[in-house]
Amino acid sequence: MYIAQSKRKENIAEYILYLWQLEDLLRALQFSPEAVYSQLVQKNEHLDEARKQELFFWYMDIVNLLREEGKEQNGHLDHTLHLIGDLNNLHLQLLELPVGKEYRRLYAALAPEIPSLKKRLGKPDMSDVELFFRALYAVMLYRIKGDKSKEGYIRDVIDLISPVVAALADMFRKVERGEIDLFDNDPRTGK
Repeated sequence: MYIAQSKRKENIAEYILYLWQLEDLLRALQFSPEAVYSQLVQKNEHLDEARKQELFFWYMDIVNLLREEGKEQNGHLDHTLHLIGDLNNLHLQLLELPVGKEYRRLYAALAPEIPSLKKRLGKPDMSDVELFFRALYAVMLYRIKGDKSKEGYIRDVIDLISPVVAALADMFRKVERGEIDLFDNDPRTGK
């Protein structure tokens, strides 16, 4: 919970990937309250009992959301999918507005690879931003599993997608904090 709160404030992309990883971890623990407490809460020795209880209830709230949304086996919480939708809207604006000049430059290097990435992930109709997150999450899982057969794919994803997602997350943070105005006519200042 505390990690998620920090990531949400600073980097929306890390926040989404963190929650996706947490969803899979909760599934691996079979949503067992005992396992959640012993594996995820109890090990936080720096927290007092009240904060441990708060953390435990937060994890169980996520378990309940996964159940309510019918995502016990797979899938991602609607909350993160809505955030990806927001990021995709920002992505589309940055492709058109003057303030997106640097973002368009980064995206241009990735754009030719998008059709093959969509084909590889088996989802030709997903948005570009959802594709970015699914590819980054797949890379994270390959790394955790130590899958050496995917090393070239991992390197390509990291080299092409990471800069685009980092720039998008940075712009999202700036827009959210009011540090930049997307609709300003001066692309140099963004204000």
